[in-house]
Amino acid sequence: MSAEHRTVENSWGLEPLLDVAQLAAYLGVPVSTVYDWRTRGAGPRAYRFGKHLKFAVSDVRLWVEQQREGSSSEGR
Repeated sequence: MSAEHRTVENSWGLEPLLDVAQLAAYLGVPVSTVYDWRTRGAGPRAYRFGKHLKFAVSDVRLWVEQQREGSSSEGR
């Protein structure tokens, strides 16, 4: 992401949005897996802008944490 792009986001106070390819690359999975999760209702929440899906970084972080194995009470 360019510095100019970050400046525009920061001036609006908006968090970054990832597209499907960026999310797949971050998670290390094929793009088709992200679409499969969408059809099964299993992936992170997304925003739809026309035909484009975007994922808020905060929603991705929350979803990733929910995928952790074990329970939050483990080790207590």
